Amino acid sequence: MVVSFVESCPSTQEELIFMLKNAVITPPYALVASTQTNGVGSRGHSWQSDEGNLYFSFCINENDLANDVETASASIYFASLMGEFLKSCGSKLWIKWPNDFYLGDKKIGGVITTKIKSVYVCGMGINLKKSPSFANILDIDISVPNIVDGFINYLNLKISWKQIFSKYLIEFEKSRVFNTHIDGELTSLRDAILLNDGSIMIKDKKVYSLR
Repeated sequence: MVVSFVESCPSTQEELIFMLKNAVITPPYALVASTQTNGVGSRGHSWQSDEGNLYFSFCINENDLANDVETASASIYFASLMGEFLKSCGSKLWIKWPNDFYLGDKKIGGVITTKIKSVYVCGMGINLKKSPSFANILDIDISVPNIVDGFINYLNLKISWKQIFSKYLIEFEKSRVFNTHIDGELTSLRDAILLNDGSIMIKDKKVYSLR
């Protein structure tokens, strides 16, 4: 995978989508920025982009992933791969449903995924050095290049969704004490049923990853 590092851009995710649609780059490709001026967070909100944190997006053809990864499962799959790598380095982070990085009860980052024809474009942000007062930072000292390289190595392993989901299913129990926004309404995850593709059944409604 070709990896480009830039000092600043509005959003690595939006920049990568633009380059892909205009045939400036071809997958697999990754873009990493030191800062973002218009980062994208949960439900379209802006993501605070302090220098020293991870702002990373990549694109990859669906045929380059394990053959059991479905479109509905992609964000959870990519978040879990990053989680597995960081845990292997000593972190105690976990993945809150659907695809946010947490330490204890505080968010440290998240994932957003878009599919353009047969190509996934995934963006990740993780607080490494700085965070808002309501959030936290990663609990290990690791450089941005090492995180990107480690994640790409895990991506290249083509780990099956079945293997990823078996761990995610256990970790999902931690999400039950949280609420999430569904159709603009704050909803408890206490009684949610996690389905095999990573979506949940809640109040007789099937809900997919929110981003």
